[in-house]
Amino acid sequence: MHDDGTDPLGRGIVVAGPTPQPDGLRVVARLPATPADAVASTVARLRPSLVLVDATGPRDVALAVIAALTSRTPDTPALVVAAPGADHRLVLDAVRAGATGVATTTDLAEVARLARSAASGRPAFSPGLAAVVLESVAAPAQPVPDLSPRESEVLLLVVEGLTARQIAARLVLSPRTVENHVQRLLRKFGVPGRGALVRLAIEYGLA
Repeated sequence: MHDDGTDPLGRGIVVAGPTPQPDGLRVVARLPATPADAVASTVARLRPSLVLVDATGPRDVALAVIAALTSRTPDTPALVVAAPGADHRLVLDAVRAGATGVATTTDLAEVARLARSAASGRPAFSPGLAAVVLESVAAPAQPVPDLSPRESEVLLLVVEGLTARQIAARLVLSPRTVENHVQRLLRKFGVPGRGALVRLAIEYGLA
């Protein structure tokens, strides 16, 4: 639950691929992972709280789904579900593609916990994976971007997990203006989606 008592998964989840339904979560659509554009179109229409992306099969399929979701529905977090012992390259590739988190477990209760964390706007990783992600950016290849005061405000609210509409209401802006700010932030940080943006903001000490 959010601090205000609302369920972060109140709009249900979409499952892309053969991942089993996690405990206690309402699935509003179960889709094949291909074609990726079809998954993104359905998610854009249904506007779920979260998308679970199965990565127990070919990694390119899962990464294509995440990239399509990042492009079409950047406000909808994606949690990748991979097999236990999945290699670290998959984890990093998934985060770079825009995933909010990665679960490497067959424990459906654990997947449900990580799903709620991801839907709340927080990075969500199985034990040990967060360190892998942080280590990958421990020595940034580029300096911290120069942000305007408004971009800094928007970034903080993105890290808090607010949607563009919620940020717009908080800052008394139009949702389109907020989306423009978010897109500029993504370009400045050189990342494809909100999950990676949140990760870098925390790593750089900006949030």
